[in-house]
Amino acid sequence: MNSENVVDAAPHPAWLPDGALAAVGRRRLTLRTPDLPGPAHGGPHPRPDGSPEVVATLRAELDRATTAHGGAVVDPGGSPDLVLALAASSVLTSSSNGRNEDHVSTLDAEAGAAGFRFVRSAGRVTVTAATPTALLHGWFHAVRLGEAAFAGPDADEHHAPAFALRVLDHWDNVDVHPVMGQVERGYSGGSVFYDDGRVRADLSRVTTYARLLAATGIDRVCVNNVNVHAREARLLTDDLPEVARIAAALRPYGVRTHLAVSFAAPMTLGGLPTSDPLDADVGAWWRAAADRVWAAVPDFGGFVVKADSEGQPGPFAYGRDHADGANALAEAVAPHGGVVHWRAFVYDHRQDWRDRSTDRARAAYDHFAPLDGRFADNVVLQVKHGPMDFQTREPVSPVLAAMPGTRVALELQVTQEYTGQQRHAVYLAPWWRESLAFRPWGEGDEGGPAVRDLVASGGVAAVSNVGDDRFWTGHPLAQANLYAFGRLAWDPTLDPSALLDEWVSLTFARPDGTVEPRVREVLHAVLDDSWRTYESYTAPLGVGFMVRPGHHYGPDVDGYEYTPWGTYHFADRDGVGVDRTRATGTGFTGQYPAPWRDVYEDVATCPDELLLFFHHVPYSHVLHSGVTVIQHVYDSRSEGVERVRGAVAAWESLADLVPDAVPADVDARVRERLAEQLRSAVEWRDQVSTYFLRKSGVPDARGRTIY
Repeated sequence: MNSENVVDAAPHPAWLPDGALAAVGRRRLTLRTPDLPGPAHGGPHPRPDGSPEVVATLRAELDRATTAHGGAVVDPGGSPDLVLALAASSVLTSSSNGRNEDHVSTLDAEAGAAGFRFVRSAGRVTVTAATPTALLHGWFHAVRLGEAAFAGPDADEHHAPAFALRVLDHWDNVDVHPVMGQVERGYSGGSVFYDDGRVRADLSRVTTYARLLAATGIDRVCVNNVNVHAREARLLTDDLPEVARIAAALRPYGVRTHLAVSFAAPMTLGGLPTSDPLDADVGAWWRAAADRVWAAVPDFGGFVVKADSEGQPGPFAYGRDHADGANALAEAVAPHGGVVHWRAFVYDHRQDWRDRSTDRARAAYDHFAPLDGRFADNVVLQVKHGPMDFQTREPVSPVLAAMPGTRVALELQVTQEYTGQQRHAVYLAPWWRESLAFRPWGEGDEGGPAVRDLVASGGVAAVSNVGDDRFWTGHPLAQANLYAFGRLAWDPTLDPSALLDEWVSLTFARPDGTVEPRVREVLHAVLDDSWRTYESYTAPLGVGFMVRPGHHYGPDVDGYEYTPWGTYHFADRDGVGVDRTRATGTGFTGQYPAPWRDVYEDVATCPDELLLFFHHVPYSHVLHSGVTVIQHVYDSRSEGVERVRGAVAAWESLADLVPDAVPADVDARVRERLAEQLRSAVEWRDQVSTYFLRKSGVPDARGRTIY
């Protein structure tokens, strides 16, 4: 039996092994939790940040750490080294005398209810927050810092998430789908929530998962597939008690539950003759459904909807638009403080490949930009980071800059659908950081707000890469992507290399909390530039796809070229690429504000890495790098394979550190995955190079073997 499909009773600890708790666990710790008013500090909506479950979790965390490492949980008068203090007041201010105990009375307004205050004075630390969940995040901040939490000069810091909404979307099916399996685009075994057509009887692993998420700052999870099949649809009705069980498993770590729902639910579940969002009976059905959900799960977060996309039902059937559809659901959840994440992934998936005027990249903007300002305040338009579909290289979606009157969320994909499916080691944080830092109105501070600013009110969402695999993510090194997403969702300005270092420090911590320096060095060598390595042996210069249809793994240069999916490269004997210019192409460049609309329009200024996304050019076209397009194809494919060989060699250099610094099971799985990555990279190199030699008739100037 494939080891990926076996549920291990003791899953890999990921970035929270006991060794990661060494610095806090060998010290004297105190938890101060005065009584708090009301379920939500006087507000009408119960929330997990005021729940007794999270307070109990904090106590258990302190006990766990000190039991493992010889410290002690003491009373406030017991000279603690670390105080975790829950303040009843909504405002904390600095004390005048610098004594730690004086910081527990107020919370600085800039931190907000989701943030915490970290104060170090004479080597003693106080973490203060207004809610248990915020205090839990402060605890994990101290864990992450390790000895550095207690070392160095005195400090008074405020930490708050940049985005209030930090969501993971699980594409998990209750039933095993005949094509997509238990988890759509899942590469890590089965679902952590479902098995054999029902919610798992034992959800303890879900709570362990919530702990990992809380340690990175993620606080919301949508627990089912956005492609809502008939069985999954019933989570909204018949299976609400089971959804409540999942929510109870997530709640101890302050993680809120969301559901993906079908737009057609009033018909398929409610028996109505229509799902028209402007129909009064439809509105009443959604309000009643929302009332039932929140009655079962008082801290429920909201709904995720994929509508009029890839065959999913939506408002177009009734002559309505996406604002009409989203607002009908938003009205239903508003009394409960809920949100509706409405996905902007809408395009014609039955395109005629002969028609070059229809451009999938244009679709989201064309559908949604005219609706700006019409969405309810509790609707979040969830926009993929690029205009196509999580390709290894795309421009940032112009929709993100086109909706100033709408709450917009950036959607990323942690699961590696188009980036090696967790068989290849590809660290995605540098890619996400690029997208978050992109400035649609020009480079530099004078270029106006960055994407991270544009999505501040809507936050970030990502498709999870977790399954019931022993290592959670199939490839042990793919854990770094889940970790980095959570940390960037908290602070999108963080450096990806520094985040990788954090992950290594925690994940490979020995029992005393230290990490073998060679392990750190090798993991940086393997992962730091791995996204660009993957790009270098797969589809070139932003053209995208070239993958096997259906499962999307491995090379197939023409696999989608004559299909209805709109994923073309238009290679012929003269050149390659998609003309998306305003002058002669689809006009997609015109969806960007200046200066990018003009940068992308002109072949002379378009960045090399996006050239074939925006332009059809001859094979002889000279890139800014000084080589021709065809020679770049040959060179970069070969260089990519050599980089993978280097990664294999780097990992093998750790053999003498197994199992003391690198666990034997981790080593075995990584070796297996790196061997497959090298095999696949060679296949990519040979197929792509051979294809373009046969198309262009231009040989490799370096004389390498091409078939």
